[in-house]
Amino acid sequence: MSPSEYAREVAKRRTFAIISHPDAGKTTITEKVLLFGQAIQTAGTVKGRGSNQHAKSDWMEMEKQRGISITTSVMQFPYHDCLVNLLDTPGHEDFSEDTYRTLTAVDCCLMVIDAAKGVEDRTRKLMEVTRLRDTPILTFMNKVDREIRDPMELLDEVENELRIVCAPITWPIGCGKSF
Repeated sequence: MSPSEYAREVAKRRTFAIISHPDAGKTTITEKVLLFGQAIQTAGTVKGRGSNQHAKSDWMEMEKQRGISITTSVMQFPYHDCLVNLLDTPGHEDFSEDTYRTLTAVDCCLMVIDAAKGVEDRTRKLMEVTRLRDTPILTFMNKVDREIRDPMELLDEVENELRIVCAPITWPIGCGKSF
């Protein structure tokens, strides 16, 4: 492969990680991105014991049994003119070193925040790690189909605690039962 062909191949790759506090919905969002990117035909779900339908990114037997991510999963799929490397990271503190190592290899991150809980401890730590590497962050408020905190309060909390200037791109019409 010539140097120019190599450079073209490198330039078309995009690597991003989905990060969050445990149970904010990382793996569920990973499944949806894979579905919309046409990398899978049906999105799995994060379920505990006794379920037969598991998230595609939870490949270890223990992950399937416990409904948590233990290691970072890497899924690759073509999207338009790019080759996307999607990394679903563990959220639990016990597995945080794997997440921190993963963040050294990404172009950007999607930080998922549970809209019912707001900014949590792991969210703060993950933000510190991404800030050390100047990693671009897109923040996503998840679980707005449930009862959530006031959206303006959430924006203020993200701006004050994570020192991110918020610029909402979409706004939910209702939340919880009226979503």
